[in-house]
Amino acid sequence: MSTFPNILKWLNDVAYVWRQEMKQVFRDEGVLIFFIIVPLIYPLLYSWIYNNEVIHEVPVAVVDQSHSQLSRQFIRMCDASPDVHVTYYAEDLDDAQSLVSRQVVKGIYLIPEDFATKLNRMEQGTVSVYCDMALMLTYKAIYQTAMMVSQQMGAEIQKQVSGNYTAREDMITTRPLDFEDVPIFNPSAGYGSSILPAVLILILQQTLVLGIGLAAGTARERNRYGDLVPIHPCYSGVGRIVSGKALAYLMVYAVMGAFLTLVVPRLFHFPQLASWQNMLAMMTPYVLACVFFGMTVSCLVRYRENVMLIVVFVSLPLLFLSGISWPQSNIPGYWQGVSWLFPSTYGVRAFVRMNTMGGTLGDVAPELRYLWIQVAAYMGAACLVYGHQLRLSNQHAKERLEYLRRKKAVRKQLKETIIKH
Repeated sequence: MSTFPNILKWLNDVAYVWRQEMKQVFRDEGVLIFFIIVPLIYPLLYSWIYNNEVIHEVPVAVVDQSHSQLSRQFIRMCDASPDVHVTYYAEDLDDAQSLVSRQVVKGIYLIPEDFATKLNRMEQGTVSVYCDMALMLTYKAIYQTAMMVSQQMGAEIQKQVSGNYTAREDMITTRPLDFEDVPIFNPSAGYGSSILPAVLILILQQTLVLGIGLAAGTARERNRYGDLVPIHPCYSGVGRIVSGKALAYLMVYAVMGAFLTLVVPRLFHFPQLASWQNMLAMMTPYVLACVFFGMTVSCLVRYRENVMLIVVFVSLPLLFLSGISWPQSNIPGYWQGVSWLFPSTYGVRAFVRMNTMGGTLGDVAPELRYLWIQVAAYMGAACLVYGHQLRLSNQHAKERLEYLRRKKAVRKQLKETIIKH
């Protein structure tokens, strides 16, 4: 008979913690910015910048030290490509580098003096390519254009020296195995379709950790002893605290997660192959893992500013460790082990394989399993650290109460002494 009142009391305490945390979210400007404003504005801005997927007519400078018919042909073919526009002819490499430093051009083609001589001798000629690596899209356009032009010129030289009599023989000589290059999952070969889906999932984790960390830093700065958990009758159990706070964060990021995974890809025409049911099955453990991960990390935050330094510092490494921007097979084993600690590693892989590559829940079963393991592990860790903080708060409350009792006793004794005299 006593079970139901206990459950009802537990639910009332959880609801109280949830209300207090929701008030904290909407009262704290910093938490509100990272929970609401950043997830809404930042993905739109980032996606809009890279919405064109590819860029054309990238300005380059040419240093032609050969001054031959073959070097001029190379330059004309590069300029005729849709991705590169030859805008300057520099006298030497130093002049070309000054153009790059002033951002007049984004790259340099250096054709050496012996370029035509080597080709006429049937030796391998070289063309040096210098690119501004500040933007990967310009590097890709400049480098790939030089590669395609060199391959096409090489095929023409092969035809001239082969001694063939028919066009069919020339085709077999230059391309003995015919093939068609069809990029799968990213037909436009664009930056947005390949990287931005991973960035959206990473934004979800980073903003959640930032918001929880700021809230924890605020609680500690306002508390006299720097305790994370204030003393209140409803805070009698760590399960109530963790459940109430997690419920508040989950409610906010259920909306933010739906916006980032369903609305943003549709607005900017990113690949969107997963059904909403599969997305719900994937995002549920991911958001829960991020919530409990953020709650665990927040116990290490002493001041509000600390969490921003930590999260901003690890954002780019986490993108590389996810295996999307950098091949997973090329990541050393030690760093792969480090990546297992973060929910974004498995969340990014599962989201990209489902939404971009058309995978099913069975295809991402290992990632989902690891996410649920992280949910259990970080929930237990959050309970442990919040339990420790609750014990500290109780200890400080007892010390404060004992101090007040002693102070009251001293005052009473001093008053009695004054009355006697």
